[in-house]
Amino acid sequence: MFQQAIDNKGRQLVPHVIKGETDLSATVEHYSRATGDTVVTPQIDLDTLVWRRNEPGPAFDTPIGEVIDFLVEVGRALDFDRNPYLQEAAAANVRCSTLGARILENCYRDLPALFTRDGIEAEAEASLGPIKDADGWHRRTLPAGQVDIRAFPPRAVHILAGNAPIVPPITIIRAALSRGVHLLKMPSNDMFTASALLRTMAEVGPNHPVTRSLSAAYWRGGDQAIEDHIMRSQYFDKLVVWGGDAAVRHAMQYAAPGFEIISFDPKVSISMIGADAFVSESPAAVADRAVLDIVAFNQDACSCARFQFVEGDEEQVDAYCAALANAMRRETRYSAGEDGPVPPAEFRDEIDMLASLEPVYRVSGKADGGGIVIRSEDPVSFNPTGKVVNVVRVPELGKAIAHVTVATQTVGVWPPGRIHELRDGLSSAGAQRIVHLGMAHMGAFGGLPHDGNLPLHRMMHWVYSDVEPPS
Repeated sequence: MFQQAIDNKGRQLVPHVIKGETDLSATVEHYSRATGDTVVTPQIDLDTLVWRRNEPGPAFDTPIGEVIDFLVEVGRALDFDRNPYLQEAAAANVRCSTLGARILENCYRDLPALFTRDGIEAEAEASLGPIKDADGWHRRTLPAGQVDIRAFPPRAVHILAGNAPIVPPITIIRAALSRGVHLLKMPSNDMFTASALLRTMAEVGPNHPVTRSLSAAYWRGGDQAIEDHIMRSQYFDKLVVWGGDAAVRHAMQYAAPGFEIISFDPKVSISMIGADAFVSESPAAVADRAVLDIVAFNQDACSCARFQFVEGDEEQVDAYCAALANAMRRETRYSAGEDGPVPPAEFRDEIDMLASLEPVYRVSGKADGGGIVIRSEDPVSFNPTGKVVNVVRVPELGKAIAHVTVATQTVGVWPPGRIHELRDGLSSAGAQRIVHLGMAHMGAFGGLPHDGNLPLHRMMHWVYSDVEPPS
């Protein structure tokens, strides 16, 4: 077991990192929403959470190449076996996260893969243009004449989600590439990942401009004594919010002229499997691929499939469902396997009722943490969670597009050849990401749209300046 930061009263310490400086003072008590445990944080000093507008941010004029070099160096320092901050975060997060020790450790071990030079450069170039042109002002000739354009560094607050430890590193990479100043509000179900990353950055480059441009702190969400003072254009341009419906709606109240809300809304993901998948592969082989999209992070991420639309006759689809239930029980890298979450109590009676309605419905698996598959002709009325997936039998995959909305994030399609016939219809309906089945959580980071936009591009403060006076 890795060492946790505990004070002399046995309470869990939550570090704050403010502009490169770590604060471990135990002043304010909070109660973990997930476990009821007591944690203690430093006292919030509002003045330290902001950067004055009459002063440039520490990294405003730092060359993008230097920022990328620094991020790559930070990635090398994120070796879990040698990084005490990640080890401490892994031990502490078990007390507030629903993922469990093994899944959390696997997530932390994968962090260096986000900090590769190729991925970071791709993320920068997709939003800022070629690396060689990403610094300062650049002249462009337009129909109206010549202008200078600059992607000026932003000032942003980020309300992070805690359902998976991937949110803080992606936020930090984008924030660093923007070269702006950024305050990260840590969530109650992950009070440790963001600060562990910033403490690593402070060790790699204690006085680096990027290190001094980032802060991470925890306060109770909705605390007006804090939020009413900092969520304003006097200090920041943007509020970037991840999370569920309540978190996004709460953030929206701060929208005002000069203070923009960028939200990564709650999403639902699906899978689409054609009958031709079972011509070349067995139901078990397709299930082994599909399960990767369902149970990762115990089905608690937006990219986890909750509904699958499958072509085929009833016998064929039922064979697939049985194989999928077995695969859900076995899969363990990012899932708890047989010891996973069970469906919420309010759903269990409904699942039992559906199981009694065979052959209209068929339920495979048990509500014991191993996973449940519900086969039906129409989607169930509830949003599956707790390792529950609804397999909907359809006569053709195109019919499933009727169930796609702007809340549909990722669509996993199989066989690969079916993507081209479906992607325009899926996009028109609102889907934001179309991948091969089994790849919902496997795509490389860098340069890709996220929830329908390029976040780094949207985060920047785009400014243009006239060059010559009018004739």
